[in-house]
Amino acid sequence: MRPFCVWFTGLSASGKTTSARALVEEINRSQCACVLFDGDAVRRAFAPRLGFTDEERARSVQLVGALANDALSEGRVAVCAAVSPFRAGRAECRGLIGTSRFVEVYVRTPLHVCQQRAPKGLYARAARGEVANISGLDAPYEPPLSPEITIETVQSTPDDIVALIMAYLREAGFIEPRGPKPEP
Repeated sequence: MRPFCVWFTGLSASGKTTSARALVEEINRSQCACVLFDGDAVRRAFAPRLGFTDEERARSVQLVGALANDALSEGRVAVCAAVSPFRAGRAECRGLIGTSRFVEVYVRTPLHVCQQRAPKGLYARAARGEVANISGLDAPYEPPLSPEITIETVQSTPDDIVALIMAYLREAGFIEPRGPKPEP
């Protein structure tokens, strides 16, 4: 197994973290050392004073990318779940990690579904004027133009999503195929 990074991007409450957690569990079951970098958790732990200006969002994404790159240099798989609203920021992380080791997963979920799901009440707080700069609402979100994988969380379960991503990872040679190894 060669170290690689799976980068989930999408709106807040799109299903990035749920899907990423399920993927980490599956990768760990396949005997690969895997670590999750959730954008919100990384921000709280390493940069709690960062706000949500475009520049601060870019810095947060750079931080997640640097942590993922460090994990890869230690031989681990990195799974990142971050809104990462700008194509340029995701491209920078892809460049840092290496194009051949970077798998971008676009979690395409309609805004109205994200608003209904929002576990932290983010969109409701935005509607009340308590918070601003919400990607896809009053701040930009640039969907990927050519992600390796696009998932729809509205009609798919986390198990369906993990199966899709694992199939891609096996086909691309990141993870050993299932079943007996061929005789030499």
